Amino acid sequence: MSENKTKATTTSVQAFSDAVENETRHDDSYVILDFIQKITGHSPVLWGTSLVGFGSYHYKYDTGREGDMLLAVFSLRKQNIAIYNTGFMRYPKLMERLGKYKSGKSCLYINKLSDVNIRCPF
Repeated sequence: MSENKTKATTTSVQAFSDAVENETRHDDSYVILDFIQKITGHSPVLWGTSLVGFGSYHYKYDTGREGDMLLAVFSLRKQNIAIYNTGFMRYPKLMERLGKYKSGKSCLYINKLSDVNIRCPF
């Protein structure tokens, strides 16, 4: 049975954020770090090479496959900031007030925090 490729590392989250060349995205990363840490109560940990995770849970399927996955996670990508595991699709009225974003199945993609209403009550 194959292992998950994405695992927690000992790499510094601060070093990861500091390496971001885009100044706005760099500054936004620290706001997001603080915001998600306050919400989850978990310290950030770098998973793989680009996922900043907060807390994790263990899962086990009926097939016997098991592993650990992130509770909350974001990634500083070259083209945007990706925030994963949001469950936003369950709250369409709330998302109308969020501002400018793109979305995937359970991901929000934002270019910069100034594009969204970060005071939107979640």
